[in-house]
Amino acid sequence: MNALELEGVTKEHAGSPPVVALTDVTLTVEAGEFIAVTGPSGSGKSTLLAIAGTLERPTTGTVRVAGTAVEGMSDADLSGVRSHGLGFVFQQFHLLPTRSVLHNVADGLLYRGVSAAQRLERAAAAVHAVGLSHREGHRPGELSGGECQRTAIARALVGEPALLLADEPTGNLDSATGAEIFALLGRLHDRGTTILLVTHNEELAADSPRAVSLRDGRIERDERRS
Repeated sequence: MNALELEGVTKEHAGSPPVVALTDVTLTVEAGEFIAVTGPSGSGKSTLLAIAGTLERPTTGTVRVAGTAVEGMSDADLSGVRSHGLGFVFQQFHLLPTRSVLHNVADGLLYRGVSAAQRLERAAAAVHAVGLSHREGHRPGELSGGECQRTAIARALVGEPALLLADEPTGNLDSATGAEIFALLGRLHDRGTTILLVTHNEELAADSPRAVSLRDGRIERDERRS
């Protein structure tokens, strides 16, 4: 089963005239893939990720997450899809400053009907997966930017989503730390995580197994690398 399918997706924003962010985009993300999406500012990268994550609805076209068509769902049902099938990592870390690394990650399971003990157990495993077990009791203010992003990635992974969506996850980091985060995503992919990454960093995208380039709301290039 594919992790994500976009078929003939167009997105228009209201205006006079309307602003067309995406035009007839068709993209399939197979389970186990790592795709980097690049393109200049205004090319539609963030809109593509928002539609893939069910945060926005397409004007026309079909969106399937793990085989389920989502465009006709209610907001409540879409929230369920996000909670159970998708993990999100953003440029901003969105960590609670009063909560430890472990509890920030465990909070990713709050709406999954998981007991407190199970949340902490699974959070500890996710924290270990991103190499932060030695920092699990620390709060975000005591962490470096790279450690905060590792925490955010662990929180996105703790629910074992079908697809991890990352929107400029290295954008607020220096180049060395950004490369470390990209390498971490690569290791997680090697372990089976499916990743769709939006980045302005062409050098990092060049190292990904598949690169999709957008321009003016259309897919300009789609390359798979050995």
